[in-house]
Amino acid sequence: MDKNDKHNKTDLGRSLKPAGAYIDSLTTDFADLLRTIGQAESAAKELLSETAPAPRAPQPKQSGATGSAPGSAPGAKPAPGAPPNAAGRRDAPKEGGGPGEGEAAEPEAKQTEKEPTLEELLAKLDALVGLENIKQSVKSLINYVKIRKLREENKLPNPPLTLHMVFTGNPGTGKTTVARILSELYRAIGVLSKGQLIEVDRSGLVAGFVGQTAIKATDAVKSALGGILFIDEAYSLAPDVGSGNDFGREAIETLLKMMEDHRDDLIVIVAGYSEPMERFITSNPGLESRFNRYFVFEDYNSGELYDIFSSMCSKSEYLLTDDAIEYARAHFRRLYETRDDNFGNARHVRNFFENIVAVHSDRVSALEGHTREDLTMVIRQDLEKAAIM
Repeated sequence: MDKNDKHNKTDLGRSLKPAGAYIDSLTTDFADLLRTIGQAESAAKELLSETAPAPRAPQPKQSGATGSAPGSAPGAKPAPGAPPNAAGRRDAPKEGGGPGEGEAAEPEAKQTEKEPTLEELLAKLDALVGLENIKQSVKSLINYVKIRKLREENKLPNPPLTLHMVFTGNPGTGKTTVARILSELYRAIGVLSKGQLIEVDRSGLVAGFVGQTAIKATDAVKSALGGILFIDEAYSLAPDVGSGNDFGREAIETLLKMMEDHRDDLIVIVAGYSEPMERFITSNPGLESRFNRYFVFEDYNSGELYDIFSSMCSKSEYLLTDDAIEYARAHFRRLYETRDDNFGNARHVRNFFENIVAVHSDRVSALEGHTREDLTMVIRQDLEKAAIM
């Protein structure tokens, strides 16, 4: 080996020393990093052990409830869609009054209201104050429909039947109430598929623009299909002769067409004062041919007015003193004897009762230490003040 080779090897060894030192430094740093990671893992374990809940005592198993969660019913299934909790069971959500944690969620049962029977509906009709002629007419009509159905079942012919009706009488004589009971009665015997009552007046059938009335009237009739369309103050659809163009006539024409198209599952009742209703029916030949059943609602007499008033008091748990009863009977007697064409009948009774409640409240609120008798007892002075309101 010559001097030059020896010199080159010496230089190479000197150049490698810094690289070896660098590698030694990396090894030291890597060891420090591993120690740091190990210390972090130890600290995490200590923290978890300090915050972990105390172990629960084992719960005894109940007979027939193997695998059930504590607090749940035997054999209960977890609610579908609920996330599992720490114990592996699914808890139902608590919103809306549902089962809470640990309770099995039951499928929501559909609440179906029980339909009243024919006997119950007839009893409801009989419970109305007065209206004896109306009650008898309704019962006769129900019997007629029942016999028609029996004849159909026995393949016997029936004459054409029109169940559209005209109710005439002053306000407050129970026309709407009877119509509502009729709709339920017809549903009970299978004449109507639904039995709902849709109440409208002129504003519910007539629009203010050309072409809109037919649409509005059609929508009203469609909402009543399967039930009864009750048109109050129907005479307002046919104004007096010479009044010019009126969209009420368009509503009548639309109504007549819809009645014909849906004659098997629609009943129309038109109602209003006696004389205007007669003019209304005779204003159009189609109306005369379709409305041939008339129910006349007479005014309530004084005794019936008092019975209605007494019923309102009983339902709200108000008691009348003897002199208050005497005053009430005299009040309704005077009211009936002086009535006019706009007599309100039961509507007046309702207004009188509400005035009494207001006067009674003013009087009792001024007392100290209210008793149950104070809150329920109505005296003559209450009625006297209410009568002049």
